[in-house]
Amino acid sequence: MKVYLAFFRNNLRLTMRDRSVFFFNFFFPFIFFFGFAEMFHAGTGQGIAFFVATVLVMGILGNGLWGAGMRAVQEREANILRRFKVTPISPLPILVASMASGWLLYLPVLVSLVALAHFEYAMPIPQNWLSLFLMCSLGVCAFRAIGLILASVTNTMQEATILIQVIYMPMLFLSGATIPSALLPTWAQTLAEFMPASYLVTGLQGIFFRNRNLADNAAAIGALLLTLAVGLFLAVQLFRWEKGQKIPPRNKLWVLAVLAPFLAMGCYRAYSKDHIGQNQALFRDLQRAGAVLIRNVRVFTGDGQTIENGAVLVRDGKIADIFEQGAAPDPDKIRAESVEGAGKTLLPGLIDVHVHLGGPAGISTSNDDYDQQKTFPRAAAALLYSGVTAARSVGDALDASLKLRAQIAAGSKLGAQLFVYGPMFTTEGGHGAEFTKYVPASLRATIAAQLVRTPKTPEEARKQVDELKRAGVDGIKAILEAGWGEGMLYDRLDLLLARAVGEEAHAQNLPLAVHTGDARDVTDAIDIGASSIEHGSMRDEIPDSVLAHMARQGIYYDPTLGVTEAYANYYAARADSLNNSLVQQTVLGSVLKGTRDFLASGKGADAAKEAIFTRAFDQCRANLLRAWKAGVPLVMGTDAGNPLVFHGPSMHHELQLWVQAGIPAEVALQAATANAAKLLRAASRIGGIRKGLDADLLMVDGNPLQDISATERISLVMFKGERLRRAELFDQK
Repeated sequence: MKVYLAFFRNNLRLTMRDRSVFFFNFFFPFIFFFGFAEMFHAGTGQGIAFFVATVLVMGILGNGLWGAGMRAVQEREANILRRFKVTPISPLPILVASMASGWLLYLPVLVSLVALAHFEYAMPIPQNWLSLFLMCSLGVCAFRAIGLILASVTNTMQEATILIQVIYMPMLFLSGATIPSALLPTWAQTLAEFMPASYLVTGLQGIFFRNRNLADNAAAIGALLLTLAVGLFLAVQLFRWEKGQKIPPRNKLWVLAVLAPFLAMGCYRAYSKDHIGQNQALFRDLQRAGAVLIRNVRVFTGDGQTIENGAVLVRDGKIADIFEQGAAPDPDKIRAESVEGAGKTLLPGLIDVHVHLGGPAGISTSNDDYDQQKTFPRAAAALLYSGVTAARSVGDALDASLKLRAQIAAGSKLGAQLFVYGPMFTTEGGHGAEFTKYVPASLRATIAAQLVRTPKTPEEARKQVDELKRAGVDGIKAILEAGWGEGMLYDRLDLLLARAVGEEAHAQNLPLAVHTGDARDVTDAIDIGASSIEHGSMRDEIPDSVLAHMARQGIYYDPTLGVTEAYANYYAARADSLNNSLVQQTVLGSVLKGTRDFLASGKGADAAKEAIFTRAFDQCRANLLRAWKAGVPLVMGTDAGNPLVFHGPSMHHELQLWVQAGIPAEVALQAATANAAKLLRAASRIGGIRKGLDADLLMVDGNPLQDISATERISLVMFKGERLRRAELFDQK
């Protein structure tokens, strides 16, 4: 041990005498830090963490490849190592001393950089600070091991410089240290997965942005440890005391041995493509960090209150503060990016509580336009493009909807936040089950398992609800409807089974949405414990006593006016909705053309059905108005995915239909924001403009409280604090 300590002290003493070490190890990182932070307007808060991680990784690369690798070559070239050759000392103490001294010199950089970012730029201290310390320490030691290997397989200073540069430069620019990986081409992102620095970058960013720990980066930690062990072993085996000792060219291949763990991981990642989503998620964290001040704007808070001229401060994805007229701070003093809102209105992101992601809402001649692998993400993107930042999926394919919900929550895909209620509880021959008859018989059972549940006994119904709870759904949907008349009749779910569904949903703390078609259905839905009534009664008037009961019990009412109007237009072959600007921006060209051609052909025209849905639309309007006057809590859904009910634009049309029916604009907007969040049990996170909520915001030109169509004139959409580039939402991979 004395030998190791002696070499450590000697190595440290020699290093401290080198002035260039002070500059490159201590001053150079801070020059980069301040340069990056000011150049890219990092502001204050969590956003600065990206630049902290960048400088830490740059320091580790320099410390390992140049500090250990080049230093070892210099000492061999200067015949310093030759002096120890005659002593009874092995190479191991020399190499361990080099590694330990490099680690000790790096620690002040780590501590001072994090402290500076915290006190000067208000960056939160990482919760898992021990993981940060250990990750950086392991990174330094692993890269010094790589540096020592590079020194061992090169014969001259010039050769070492070239080899180090060949490894250093790609890792610096492709690993995500200096350029966010998500901005690189896919091939470059895949190539980076073969580089050790990439795992160091994602590990550090995960600790800073997502409070991850070493266990969350187990694979990368294992690879770095293996690199450290293999690198140190090979450095000992290939150690040379004198510059006259030359290494055969074939021995240079030992570099591949020390990089082997990352070559294996790179092959796996290139196959799985997991890194693409991971890079997107980390980029989302960066985009959502920092500070934005939206000022001189009318603020509708979601709960019916309006600030005529105010400001909203967003920091690190949350609403940090709300200011009345004249009270907003100077954005420069708080290092916040300023967004001018004069003549505009800021709203909470809209929430559509009734969507079907799998429905394209139109007709296409291309089978690709019906592929749920494409329709689901595009529907979620179209919702977000339109300022709908959250949506409740009621009856979509279970696995696909849960997968997309997880991707959006993780940040690997951008789309409206999803709440999954499904599959639909119905009966064989009931509404919802008819969709499976259009698929090949060989696939029918598989598709049905994703879309519907048709229990035969109360025990089976309870078991199916329990299974869905364990699968991770946010709520349950049941259908109580017998249809519209000739050609549109369905078997109705037995009330005994429906009640079992409701009781188990309540026992599992899952809200129950019930699809209804007439007043009897509404009454039965209340009886089985519905949290929300979907559609209400399209065929008759809901009795005052039933509405009063809903008001007392706080049962939400979602009338979905637009879908009945859309079906009337569909059977009348009217294509007016296709001319809407927002529809044309969000719907695929092939679907727009296919739908327009189909309607023009008259193949779907049916005067009798048009009349049925026209009457249904009028009845739904009347029931909505009466429900509001009775004090029933209202929420807004569109039933998007049905013919001519397009994801996103239909929410704005629904708002207009409510106002046309006699609902005040502020009531309609509250139904589409704060009330919807309460129904989804997410009011502590979304649905309002209130300090501490997620910064899901929609800014529009004009005043929707006076002209509800102003919601379509979208100026800005912010999702979890990220200012969206809306056109890029449809370019996601």
